[in-house]
Amino acid sequence: MDHKALAQEMRGLREQVTGITDTAVAAADGLLIAADTADSIDPEGLAALAAAGLGLARRTSEATARGALHRTVTYGSHGCAAFYAVGDTALMVVLGDEGMDVERLHRATQPALRRIDLILTEKTAEGV
Repeated sequence: MDHKALAQEMRGLREQVTGITDTAVAAADGLLIAADTADSIDPEGLAALAAAGLGLARRTSEATARGALHRTVTYGSHGCAAFYAVGDTALMVVLGDEGMDVERLHRATQPALRRIDLILTEKTAEGV
């Protein structure tokens, strides 16, 4: 896997959307792949929580015949956490402050998610 390209995608997203404070990419099982987080955040714990939350949201979407899950967002008093599916095998977490434009984030993440999926898929293809 091209770790430099993955880090570049995460940094690029932060540069495109004002208010992003932290990002992480994890496998669907919650194992951390890459993180760009503050010291106050445990990236491994964040990855595990994101995988659990996204898994529940994915199952809810399927059980209610709403189609494939794209994202879920949790809002708190100091900002939000957005969780995005990256294909079927990974996820991306984006944390933002109170001023982050969530709709802009959703638009900006779509091309980044496709590129991250390609980066992660290259890893699988190389291992075969």
